[in-house]
Amino acid sequence: MLFQRKKPLDLILATAEKRSLKRQLGAFDLTMLGIGAVIGTGIFVLTAVAANKAGPGMMYSFIIAGVVCALTALIYSEIAAMVPVSGSAYTYSYAVLGELVAWMVGWALILEYAVAAGAVSVGWSGYANGFLAFHGLGLPDFLTAGPFYTQHVDGNTSVHMVDGVTHKGGFNLIAFLLALLVTWLLVMGTSKSAKVTAVLVMIKIIALAAFIALAFPAVESANFSPMLPNGWGTPLSGVGVLGAAASIFFAYVGFDAVSTAAEETKNPNRNIPIGLIGSLGICTVFYLLVAYAAVGAMGAQPGGLLSQSKEPLAFILREIGWPKVGDLVAGAAILALPSVVLMMMFGQTRILFTMSRDGLMPEKFSKVHPKYHTPHVVTWTTGLFVAFFAALFPVDILADISNAGTLFAFFMVAAGVMILRRTDPGRARPFRTPLIWVVGPLAMGGCVLLFFSLGWNPTIKFFCFWAVIGLIVYFLFARKRSHLAPGNEALLHGGGEKLAADPLVQEGPNTGP
Repeated sequence: MLFQRKKPLDLILATAEKRSLKRQLGAFDLTMLGIGAVIGTGIFVLTAVAANKAGPGMMYSFIIAGVVCALTALIYSEIAAMVPVSGSAYTYSYAVLGELVAWMVGWALILEYAVAAGAVSVGWSGYANGFLAFHGLGLPDFLTAGPFYTQHVDGNTSVHMVDGVTHKGGFNLIAFLLALLVTWLLVMGTSKSAKVTAVLVMIKIIALAAFIALAFPAVESANFSPMLPNGWGTPLSGVGVLGAAASIFFAYVGFDAVSTAAEETKNPNRNIPIGLIGSLGICTVFYLLVAYAAVGAMGAQPGGLLSQSKEPLAFILREIGWPKVGDLVAGAAILALPSVVLMMMFGQTRILFTMSRDGLMPEKFSKVHPKYHTPHVVTWTTGLFVAFFAALFPVDILADISNAGTLFAFFMVAAGVMILRRTDPGRARPFRTPLIWVVGPLAMGGCVLLFFSLGWNPTIKFFCFWAVIGLIVYFLFARKRSHLAPGNEALLHGGGEKLAADPLVQEGPNTGP
């Protein structure tokens, strides 16, 4: 009985047909959307985290994480082209694997989107605080990091270090304020056009290209030795190349945001796969070049200067004699990263909004503001959650927790696509994942490997705790309120008309990070 509640694909598609979203995005727009969602805190900030875990071997970490994401992108392309509707992994799981799995995927997506928004907020605050401090306008150290921030020096864990003096973090004020500002903008109905998205993407690409061009001439072979100071790492250890790959995975997360724009994409059967695979391919090339230049120019040994920086790319440029360009790179991050927070938080509200309309979340979560036509209740709920997480936790912990939820969702999507190949082989598949019985298991295996490489404490422990809470909430609240529950059939069949008249849907989704 637990796995018999499924929302048929035909019903999902029929409901989507009643939406009045204007299809206006092409392959280029989707590629820009994907790049804009992917390039963010992962490369601008987590380079230092990877250096601390793997040293120069973090270049292998970028490759491993990129391969796992590439396999997953091929899987996503098939299901997203088949079911070009919003809801991402939650909707796909509901159709193929049933309500319980869909609930757990939706519950895990809170970690992917909300916690990721917190991680990006913290990453942004590192650049903002560094920029202010460099110009003599820095905040008191107590307000630049949360109480759980730790710095790893020579293999030992200490508290926050500033100018050689030990400090204990208190409350990351800038990260907190950024999250609240983005929440307010979302409630007010701020949307980003494809043109604005493309401009922000170009700013980030120019910043990374400038870093590569200036850091490459400073590369020295001595900085690559020893290549693997912490070895390859083992599952549950959270260190070494595998531990860094599990953290660096966050740098690639976001490409699946392309699938959430499916309902306003022209020719989605063709353009969604192009957007998914194209954006991931471009980002991978940039990441490998940045990783090589960063390691070669500065060195990346655990406990070294690079591993301690909150703004590693700007820090490297300043150290190798390009302080003004370093400021510009920091400025590009300061300018562009808040848009990623906006995209992540919007994605989170869309998932919770969809779950609410399915009866799995409180009905108030799908309540629309009478003036701004936005889901203000779920937006403020999400915003406060993100703001406090950003204020209290460091970027590496938040990124790893977000990765755990994302890897779980990716694993389920891969399983769902393979199951659908067996249970519904005749359904039209505009894009077919090549060698599905090779790509699918490899994607699932890669997700499992990276999941356990995150380390037991605190990441996997937190995920297990989060999953248990999710199961309790489902059986005590969501299961009996579901529109698929016995006695709620009228809600299910009446949902399409209600959805079509929803002013939020009339406005259309925010498609730009």
